[in-house]
Amino acid sequence: MSTHRLEPTPDTVTDVFDRDRPPVLKISPGDTVVVRSLDASGYLARQEAPGDHPPTLIKARRGHCLTGPIAVAGAEPGMVLAVRLISLRPDNWGWTVAGNKSNRLTRRVGVAGGPVSWLLWDLDVEAGTGTNQFGQKVALAPFLGVTGMPPAEPGEHSTNPPRPQGGGNIDCRELVAGSTLYLPVTVPDALVCLGDGHAAQGDGEVSGTAIECAMTTEVVLDLIQDPPVPGIHAVTPAGRITFGFSTDLDEAMGDALDAMLTWMQSLYRMDKATALALASPTVNLRVTQVANDTWGVHAALPAGAVQPTAE
Repeated sequence: MSTHRLEPTPDTVTDVFDRDRPPVLKISPGDTVVVRSLDASGYLARQEAPGDHPPTLIKARRGHCLTGPIAVAGAEPGMVLAVRLISLRPDNWGWTVAGNKSNRLTRRVGVAGGPVSWLLWDLDVEAGTGTNQFGQKVALAPFLGVTGMPPAEPGEHSTNPPRPQGGGNIDCRELVAGSTLYLPVTVPDALVCLGDGHAAQGDGEVSGTAIECAMTTEVVLDLIQDPPVPGIHAVTPAGRITFGFSTDLDEAMGDALDAMLTWMQSLYRMDKATALALASPTVNLRVTQVANDTWGVHAALPAGAVQPTAE
């Protein structure tokens, strides 16, 4: 297997998903790629003061500044792309903003149309902490907000929503190093893009941003068939994860739980009603994010939550 490196340049980034966009790199299944991505805005320099807007790599940016697309040879719809995250290293600075958009959430909590608030972060990767301009410190747990493939339909598609086929802006804080994310392949060669680095985020990404940062990600991209769950799912250091995406959180919850029940039926050889009964004391339902037009819920089955049957 080979190792490739991909840096963000005007020729290797995109702000949309498009099945007809030529790949910037083609790899074989099982290859490793070390991908550097800029923050979601594509800033080329850090902000020196709240509200600063440094130059960006993509002018008149329409979506997230993503690195890619990366073609995986032999990938076809019907297969599943396994994205194995080996390491994720943020740059030494990041930012968070709140109140800059009027949407359902900001109107509900009364900050739409008010002053915009910025937090600027110094990130100490070795110490695993981020410190903002007020001296407040948080623990880092880096992951990528966006890992995804273009929809099968032609044309340019927004990077903003997560999609049940191909992924995208999932924004799940569980997808740290050591995780494998499984995405149904949507187009030939997969054409996966990576970016939207988050140094830390709570479940929900409630302000609309996390600690947004540039990221260097080492990832292995592979292909599998016959996955245990038909939709997007993941195995993480914390346990197994299934996802639901919808403009209605109830629908997203139902989809995430339904997928987890399917997984539990396979794992424990039981019918669906029994899986639901077992899920009640073991599975956690979490709001993945309410930051995008399509909201997310993930169902989490912690590692070791169900002990094996004694022989």
